[in-house]
Amino acid sequence: MLAGLLLAGCAGNTGSFRAETLSEQDNTAPKPRYLRFVGSDSSNVDPQCTSGDYTVALNVFDRLVEVQTDDENGSALVPSLAESWTVSPDGLCYTFRLHEGVRFSDGSLLTAGDVLFTMKRLLTYPDSVNGDIAMPIHGAAALRAGLTQELDGFRILSDTEFEITLAQPYAAFLANLSTPGASILSEAATLAAGESFGRDAATLVGTGPFIFRDWVRGDHMTLEANPACWSGAPRCGGLEIRIVPDPEQQRLLFTRGELDILDLENIGDSAEYFIRGETYRDKLCRGSRVGITYIALNESVAPLDNADVRRALQLALDRNILLTVGAGGRGLVENGIFPHGLIGFNPELEEIPCDPAEARRLLEQAGYGDGFDLTLIVDSSAGKSREEMLTLVASMWESVGVHTTLKPMDENDFIALRKQGLAPCYCSTWSADFNDPDNFIYTFFGNEENTRARSLCYGDSAVMERVHSARAIAEEDARLAEYRALEQKIVREDAAWIPLYSAQHYFAVSDRVEGFKVSWNGWSSNRYQDVALREG
Repeated sequence: MLAGLLLAGCAGNTGSFRAETLSEQDNTAPKPRYLRFVGSDSSNVDPQCTSGDYTVALNVFDRLVEVQTDDENGSALVPSLAESWTVSPDGLCYTFRLHEGVRFSDGSLLTAGDVLFTMKRLLTYPDSVNGDIAMPIHGAAALRAGLTQELDGFRILSDTEFEITLAQPYAAFLANLSTPGASILSEAATLAAGESFGRDAATLVGTGPFIFRDWVRGDHMTLEANPACWSGAPRCGGLEIRIVPDPEQQRLLFTRGELDILDLENIGDSAEYFIRGETYRDKLCRGSRVGITYIALNESVAPLDNADVRRALQLALDRNILLTVGAGGRGLVENGIFPHGLIGFNPELEEIPCDPAEARRLLEQAGYGDGFDLTLIVDSSAGKSREEMLTLVASMWESVGVHTTLKPMDENDFIALRKQGLAPCYCSTWSADFNDPDNFIYTFFGNEENTRARSLCYGDSAVMERVHSARAIAEEDARLAEYRALEQKIVREDAAWIPLYSAQHYFAVSDRVEGFKVSWNGWSSNRYQDVALREG
């Protein structure tokens, strides 16, 4: 395969190549000092209405707080639009002070009223998919339900000061405010734009380092540097975001110098051409994805309601081999819910061994010595390497007597089945939106609704109550200790799911790029304010 890819890199393009014509046309040619990379063809870039493509949100808008990545110390929350804040001893009241003189790209001043508008819109806008960010605020549930038009837990003290009171203590609230969905909007500009906000480049007004200037759907987006940005002008003149769905075309664009940054996750097997070859080895930039690939076991489906059976399925897998097949060996085997890089990760968590003999003994003990039939759902959108990895999973389970059938499903059908709690067994990846263990454990085990929506159908209500209560533990060491105890209970004692691995995220970067860093989390989107382009 590698030899074929190397030959392909030397060959000319024999097929039609829409992306090539983009750079040949004067009216769409990327500007000399613009950073060029491939993005997604979205229908709506309103930060409250997307949960996946965050490039526009991260670069056109700011949040109250941001996550700063430090290669030595990991990531930390730092002030952004909020220059400071205090938290009451009971963990309920947050008092924020905004930076003075921050202006939106249309010249209007940022005020506390814009923050209030942002929080209310998260809860009430029909297309919002990020309302959970504001749900911890006192009165949010009533506003979301249409019982009131006010957000009781938000009090404006002055143009630059405000208080947010929570319904109950929530230790991850600040981390939540750092997510792209919590981008602060201009009340006046957003209301004036109406339904065109997020769908028309000219209406997207933010405080961030770039201004959205041009959007030709299916072709490109152009973001121009905002020289008056309150946090400093970006180091490059702008961003040229190409819409190039075909992985081979993306690869050719980069090798011909028409892209500055290439996300290798988007090009499938062609990534090996860059990672394993000599030509681009010195042009790779990588970072750990704070996320975990896992197998979910539905406890409402017999015999997965038996802990011995679930434990047997864990022990039957050689997860090092699965990492090699599923992620090219570029990552780390995980043993719990919280992956490497996440606050709360436990390096002392006992390793789940590969022990087929013990797996067979447990099946015999559970009354399934002759095995049983199991359907493993395959999300067809996950790619070839995921399908190959799950084929290997099925083979490993077959070796201990579990007769496994792979069932490919369209992504939308799979998600619909999973949300109903009806997927018997499947593999997926969960990546961090904010750096806190709550983002993982509450999503899957926080309550009956969450665990059913993930087709885990976990049945221990006492554990779920503990997960819910842990959100309110104010003392950080005590909170993390409780999360680690819960992780031990859920993964090791109950074998409620099977952790597999976390992967590394690779980008190929051209020689003219300076200052690019891979985002700390599970996103493919990055903020480019500090990325520069060298002369030449």
